[in-house]
Amino acid sequence: MSNEGKKVRVHYTGTLDDGTKFDSSHDRNEPIEFTVLAGMMIPGFDRAVADMQVGETKTVRIPAAEAYGEVDPSAVHTVPLAQLPGAENCEVGQRVMLGGPGGMPMSAVVTAKDDEAITFDMNHELAGKALTFKITLVEVLDEA
Repeated sequence: MSNEGKKVRVHYTGTLDDGTKFDSSHDRNEPIEFTVLAGMMIPGFDRAVADMQVGETKTVRIPAAEAYGEVDPSAVHTVPLAQLPGAENCEVGQRVMLGGPGGMPMSAVVTAKDDEAITFDMNHELAGKALTFKITLVEVLDEA
């Protein structure tokens, strides 16, 4: 029986290929709640939960394209320091919030900086990475 369109609660732990944990609902002692296949989750995670039974645990490896996407070179921008007051105080590796289209805040990482310019990478921090999730379906909240 499919969970498509149903609101569910799941516990999960996400790891990278090297075993590094990047997130876990267990650490917050609270399962996440979302509607299955409604676009609220990364595609591979959504599909993994779609056919699970309550109480079932599965481990899935999701390729980058089905997670946060591949690294997009067009999301890397170099800006003259003179155009961005305060940027001279940024450090390489620092995560900053920039104004995106329509004034929406966008997270970026400073990847390079010299006396003339600063480079920001606005790709999601997990872009280009395959992700492994151990997922347990805790509850189906409605039968949508």
